[in-house]
Amino acid sequence: MIDSNPKSKEKPKQELSDTTLGELPQQLHDAVARMNWKELMPVQARAIPYLLAGRDMMIQARTGSGKTGAFLLPLLTRLKAKEQTCQALILVPTRELASQVYEEAKVLCGDKGLRTVAVYGGVGYGAQIKALKQGAHIVIGTPGRVLDHLLKRTFTLKYLTSLVFDEADRMLSMGFYPDMRKLQEHLPSRKLHTCMFSATFPPSVLRTAGEFIAEPEFISLSADHVHVTDTDHIFYIVDGMDRDRSLIRLIEVENPASAIIFCNTKSNVHYVAVVLRSFGYDADELSADLSQKDRERVLKSVREGKLKLLVATDVAARGLDIPDLSHVIQYEPPDEIELYIHRAGRTGRAGAAGVAISLVTRIEQLTLNRIAKSYDIELQERTMPTDSDVEAVVTERLTTLLEARLRDRDKLQTERSLRFVPLARALTENEDESAVIAMLLDDYYQQILHAPVVPPGEAPQSAVSKPDGSTRRRQKPRRRRNSQGSRNR
Repeated sequence: MIDSNPKSKEKPKQELSDTTLGELPQQLHDAVARMNWKELMPVQARAIPYLLAGRDMMIQARTGSGKTGAFLLPLLTRLKAKEQTCQALILVPTRELASQVYEEAKVLCGDKGLRTVAVYGGVGYGAQIKALKQGAHIVIGTPGRVLDHLLKRTFTLKYLTSLVFDEADRMLSMGFYPDMRKLQEHLPSRKLHTCMFSATFPPSVLRTAGEFIAEPEFISLSADHVHVTDTDHIFYIVDGMDRDRSLIRLIEVENPASAIIFCNTKSNVHYVAVVLRSFGYDADELSADLSQKDRERVLKSVREGKLKLLVATDVAARGLDIPDLSHVIQYEPPDEIELYIHRAGRTGRAGAAGVAISLVTRIEQLTLNRIAKSYDIELQERTMPTDSDVEAVVTERLTTLLEARLRDRDKLQTERSLRFVPLARALTENEDESAVIAMLLDDYYQQILHAPVVPPGEAPQSAVSKPDGSTRRRQKPRRRRNSQGSRNR
């Protein structure tokens, strides 16, 4: 098992040279031709040799980098078309990504007799069950819906040989970790060829990888070095009058496991903390005005993982050493250039990766550019999520949570809930009553998602809050061992 120790992220023991389109086996060359690719993308050239060699990998790759082809192409060399069984499982965080990977897989597979199925939540089971029963060599889906089908015995992983995690960091932010752990119980006991792709490698992703991959190797596309990068530096252009709402939209989409939000003044620290709490977030503030007793209370909550969002000034946060901090968000750029490094350095500690996000106006961007030039930082500009973007993410995340809770209900609870089916149908059919359903969904979402996050690797032993305020203990999934004795759960 791996952890967030820097020693666990060394270069591969035997580094392989990048490949080219001309060096691919004829089978893969033909598949690439069907996609009309003229050359391999960098992530494909770097990753394919390792995956063709059957090595278990963690690969840093951003969305849109060509990573889908990087894991699909090597799969084609292992799949046996004559065996109508699920041989490859690709887990993805969203229905949109499932559809994208499915479409690309169909083209790459061509007319070789390989079937591909996409399964995801928020839609009916009928078409998915029919496709699975016809036999699918590659199943692409969100962890929750894949788990549903396994429990319904719609298909089996008995003949699985390859397991792929795509966008693992987003998978955790969507709330799929419990489903991923339950899904482990359905994996075969023998060793699988496993790879995990992620844009960043925060401690939560590293711990999750350690639960599925015995001894992964790491490659990154960052600066052409084979390693896990420390911190991604991202900025968003915002309207100064809309900065607080922009922060909320960003947090809704990112769903950081833990974050420090930096402000330049004590008044802004208090304002931002109040706004976050008003939106239901678990947030507290740290400023020079805080008494020593209150300061120690806040820091204790952060270090123990009980506080999700900490809003602070630079003075108050100086000297803080907080493990497992996934995000640093700069609500406004610092007054002094050197403070940017101090802020960004709070994440990406102990060899793990982190994300440093800055909210700037067009004028403030000039200051940020000077900082980047002074410290040779590669800044990534991203588009601020719109209300529609937030709605789409929240809808899918809530669907994940609700379907997971539905799976946990026993027969008595299921029978009891049948009393409300007529009422639910009546409310959905009456436009004036839709506010009632929206209120219930919002309350549930606030209670579950905005509570402090239990980090991967600790959830099985931790108490989990129920919506009614009580707690229950998670049961640790049964461990399996492969033929070499390593865990592949």
